[in-house]
Amino acid sequence: MVKFILNNQTIQTDLPAGTTVLDFVRYDKNLKGTKIGCREGDCGACTVLVGELNKDSVKYRSMTSCLMPIANAHCKHIVTIEGINKPNNELTKVQQAIVDAGGTQCGFCTVGFVMSLTGFCIDETEKSGAMAISSIDGNICRCTGYKSIERAAERVSCQLSVAGSQRNQLEVAIEKDFVPAYFSHIKEMLVEIKGIDRQPITDHRQLFVGGGTDLYVQRYDEMVYAPAENLFDNSDLRGIKKNGEFIEIGASATVTDLLVSPVIQSIFPNLYKHLKLVSSTPIRNMATLAGNFVNASPIGDMTIWFLALDALVIFNNEREIRLSELYLGYKTLAKTDDEFIKTIRFRKEVQHFNFEKVSKRTCLDISSVNSAISLKTENNKILEAHVSAGGVAPIPLYLKKTSAFLRGKEINDATISQANDILQTEISPISDVRGSESYKRLLLRQLFTAHFVELFQNKLCVFSVPQR
Repeated sequence: MVKFILNNQTIQTDLPAGTTVLDFVRYDKNLKGTKIGCREGDCGACTVLVGELNKDSVKYRSMTSCLMPIANAHCKHIVTIEGINKPNNELTKVQQAIVDAGGTQCGFCTVGFVMSLTGFCIDETEKSGAMAISSIDGNICRCTGYKSIERAAERVSCQLSVAGSQRNQLEVAIEKDFVPAYFSHIKEMLVEIKGIDRQPITDHRQLFVGGGTDLYVQRYDEMVYAPAENLFDNSDLRGIKKNGEFIEIGASATVTDLLVSPVIQSIFPNLYKHLKLVSSTPIRNMATLAGNFVNASPIGDMTIWFLALDALVIFNNEREIRLSELYLGYKTLAKTDDEFIKTIRFRKEVQHFNFEKVSKRTCLDISSVNSAISLKTENNKILEAHVSAGGVAPIPLYLKKTSAFLRGKEINDATISQANDILQTEISPISDVRGSESYKRLLLRQLFTAHFVELFQNKLCVFSVPQR
């Protein structure tokens, strides 16, 4: 049994836990404002807001309902376009801004843009034009009306800046009529249903599901009735903390959890710049680290990130292995069916780190080739090195030989050139829709050089700068 709040109504359903929120709101509740588009989390037409109790407040994030199992809606507030509309049929301030800027054409995508921008109005991010535009990076307009939509986003951010205060942003948004007044009662409604427990993990489960952002793309029909245990809301698998010399991250932490974590921000000064390259805002709000790891995609961005940190993964039975040891072959893992990742751990002393990615689109796209590096240096000498790369092998690749070569070397053009030659012997890219073998080899050579340009540009010859 799943219980949650849909707009301003408490819902209880015994539908299969794998049913998507999109299908539930459209077919069971006849709320047709949420659109069916790609069913891959790519177009954003099905975007809804998801509110969750967080200490003494409700925190909202945008998510794509086509990839969200209804099990992950348990004890949450699900908001569709009908849930923000005014009862007198007037436009909301976000809708009005889109109309005033000429931001709607055929109108199919508009609902998704409205929901993403409304989410921006009630979350805790900086209320700037750039962040408003960033909030809609998961929405696609097939009529190519982006500039008018961006102008609408900037109008919304200006209104919020004027309305801003030191109070909770949700309270401000309610007071200034960005969202309906009933939002002020959601906290109490969620508290009432919070005590209802979901079914605990049991041994007969055949599949463990986190955010579902890949499983529901590849196996949608199967996932509806799959005997799966949903781990997304397991409190034992969430949280980010320091533990002695390590940082420990719960396996169900999302990419956005990393992005907003003071602990992670203190370690990675370019965190926003790097994570902005990972998918889109709604997907980052859903995608879990462990899900990215066990999906075993050769181009998984977060897998490549944590391979370069020489991370460890700890399973539910307390077995511990290095992340680089998890991958035995294409989509083949060094784990049993009844094991799932519980914790990700890496050493907190990260001195130099960089992440690079090339894809056809800047946002909302998978990598053609990606790479990360972590270095410790002293007096221009590399003491420790870990390099990873994706899109160049059947598995997410830890570049063992390249990493070993770099240790003890001076940081200069000759070292980079020699390391690049070794790197080429470790990879085995194939030609596919994302590029030819030779193109991927060239990309990785450039991305590897780019790591050093970003981190140590003053120590390198100008001719080392790759053409990107």
